[in-house]
Amino acid sequence: MAGPLDWSLVDGPLPLALRVIGLLSLAFLLVTRDRRWWTRWLPAALVLAALLTYLVKVIVNDWWQPFPDELPFEVLFWIGILLLGLLLAAFKLRFLRWRGRLGALFAALFVSLYAMNQVNIYFDNYPTVRTLLGPQDTVSLKDATGTTEPVLEVPEGKTIAEVWKPPKDLPAKGTLSQTPIPGAKSGFKAQTAYVYLPPAYHASPRPLLPVLVLMPGQPGAPENWVTSGQLPMMMDAFAARHGGLAPIVVVADPLGSPFNNPLCVDGKLGKVQTYLSEDVPNWVTAHLQAAKDRTQWAISGLSNGGTCSLQIAVNAPQRYGAFIDISGEDEPSIGSHQQTVNSVFGGDEAAFRKVNPMDVMARQKFPDTAGVFVAGTDDATFGPQAKVVYDAARKAGMHVDLMDLPGGHTWQVWRPGLEKNIPWLARQTKLIP
Repeated sequence: MAGPLDWSLVDGPLPLALRVIGLLSLAFLLVTRDRRWWTRWLPAALVLAALLTYLVKVIVNDWWQPFPDELPFEVLFWIGILLLGLLLAAFKLRFLRWRGRLGALFAALFVSLYAMNQVNIYFDNYPTVRTLLGPQDTVSLKDATGTTEPVLEVPEGKTIAEVWKPPKDLPAKGTLSQTPIPGAKSGFKAQTAYVYLPPAYHASPRPLLPVLVLMPGQPGAPENWVTSGQLPMMMDAFAARHGGLAPIVVVADPLGSPFNNPLCVDGKLGKVQTYLSEDVPNWVTAHLQAAKDRTQWAISGLSNGGTCSLQIAVNAPQRYGAFIDISGEDEPSIGSHQQTVNSVFGGDEAAFRKVNPMDVMARQKFPDTAGVFVAGTDDATFGPQAKVVYDAARKAGMHVDLMDLPGGHTWQVWRPGLEKNIPWLARQTKLIP
């Protein structure tokens, strides 16, 4: 039986309980016998909640713009319910004695928890209670890597799985470690990375496993793939089906901080392209026993990270032979096209076109690059863009697939977008036949 930390926050008894308690709490806050409440305070709370919700919409969607797409109506509705619960409790305190006031505060708390979890259900951001607590069960990278081991020999034309024989003492699960990856050449100051090493890494002789460099969206951080993406569980499940074999995963940061957006280029906001195409691979080579050939290296990410994965694949094809672009854009952007060119490229359209994937693929062929584009069927913004970029990649000679998954621009698409493509990645990087 799963413990409380593994209870689902998106379906099952826990969200049902939050819904029931939340609605009862809202009803308690809405009702009172005092006539002034019905004629003055309740209408004031309703109007003020609506105005504050609209203000949130203006601030987030029009001014701040921290997300690649606007807050949807459903999310704004639940923000409105949360604000309404707080306002009702604040206004109702004057009508209650101390026990009633305590009840109103608890009611406001339960309404807030209910509304926040409804937003969580929409984005599927925290699948379980455990994911709310951040990454669990990490070990130091030094302990995870252990000593240098003899290398498993794989004959030309064979995959690792065809010569691999898992030892009896092979661990059942891989390891997860936090580590900085310095921008030795780029000077880029990245957020802390995570490294997943599959069970097979801890064997001797050690197979030189393929490497997947994985990136979060913006706003975000590498730990998002560990918590919301449930990366260790996903990779351990694949390893369990393949005798402990799975790719090494390096969850790297292309942002610098959660709300930065340097557009994955070498620009005024940081040399991110150099960081991902040189610093990260060089660090992996120096600290891990892993495959070195470009055919066994892949790059992937979601949303902003998906856009970045294609950018790096076409601008550094000598390093990465494969990519998985999950809900990426058709071009790097921090707003309008002109705003992007002005802010990041100093108004130089030629500098933008030099690194923009659509322009690069229009003038260059990539017969030795393979990729997958993933889009949500309900993603009205990035779904159509994925199809445009997919067509351009095909014309550029890439071996690409387009995968549509049910859902919008949320973890309902991003998590399975990676999970369903791990077998493809394993075959592409010569891990399995």
